[in-house]
Amino acid sequence: MVPFLRILGIETSCDETAAAVVERDAEGHSNVLSDVVLSQLDEHSAYGGVVPEIAARAHVEALDELIEEALKRANVSLNDVDAIAATSGPGLIGGLLVGLMTGKAIARAAGKPLYAINHLEGHALTARLTDGLSFPYLMLLVSGGHTQLILVRGVGQYERWGTTIDDALGEAFDKTAKLLGLPYPGGPAVERMARDGNPDRFDFPRPLVGEARLDFSFSGLKTAVRQAAQDIAPLSDQDVADICASFQKAVSRTLKDRIGRGLQRFKTEFPATFSATGEKPALVVAGGVAANLELRGTLQALCDKNRFRFVAPPLRLCTDNAVMIAWAGLERMATGAAPDPLDVQPRSRWPLDSNAETLIGFGKRGAKA
Repeated sequence: MVPFLRILGIETSCDETAAAVVERDAEGHSNVLSDVVLSQLDEHSAYGGVVPEIAARAHVEALDELIEEALKRANVSLNDVDAIAATSGPGLIGGLLVGLMTGKAIARAAGKPLYAINHLEGHALTARLTDGLSFPYLMLLVSGGHTQLILVRGVGQYERWGTTIDDALGEAFDKTAKLLGLPYPGGPAVERMARDGNPDRFDFPRPLVGEARLDFSFSGLKTAVRQAAQDIAPLSDQDVADICASFQKAVSRTLKDRIGRGLQRFKTEFPATFSATGEKPALVVAGGVAANLELRGTLQALCDKNRFRFVAPPLRLCTDNAVMIAWAGLERMATGAAPDPLDVQPRSRWPLDSNAETLIGFGKRGAKA
């Protein structure tokens, strides 16, 4: 039987500095003792996006105090934790260096094992912490840097069924917002404006809809938005609202088609999960774009129609956080996985499925996630 475990998690992959202490008992139940996150939104908003150098400096300035605060809130010391888990990739290399080097230093000084965690694995396993899901299940990761449909077979066992061939969905939201003069981050701003807009005014494209492949594309949609805005410039507030609503509708219809095909594939490959009395198979959505209510509604309706359970962890655990990093470390420990050596290096690119064909670039840093 797996023993009771407690771990300190560290997350610095982008523009949130985070630390958390999480427990896992012998039956696999979780207990979040502390969850501390410091957002860098104010530092980056003036630039309309994340500036890597600013993000790295902010991590350096804040991380030590956040770790101390996380231990204090959990009412534990380093002697009381069994291991250290730190994000090792993918992400901005400066931020990854700060978090991973800090994790290494603590592990060495306290004599604790270190687990270098793939940030995407943290997202993939969060629903097991919040909802106790059994394997296998599907995960839709929609964030500023990633749009992927992933089969989660088990800890360390992932198959990428679909990915973006150009822009991530969160990036498309941010670029659309910037084009329309809306504030950063773009996702919430576009969603707010869309509430007062006419979603049928502009007939924006639904990229890859109807194709058997499960990949995504948002570059053409973004271009269509720019052309529509240029054609009717200068834009009134109602014009902006209508563009946002029409953009959001196009995204919603695209996801409905892409994910719907993914659910059908899951039914074909895992028919035994659809027993009359058993637990429904799950579609998990994670990442910042998961906060969008229209997209959630589309996915919920799709799951209801196909007899899937729709799982969306609390928003604070959908965006970047250290709880998911700690939990991924605990899940690895529970499988008996060996800790990482202290000379492990951060990876700005680190695909969750290393066997998947690269669609969006491969260079000296490796395949994009």
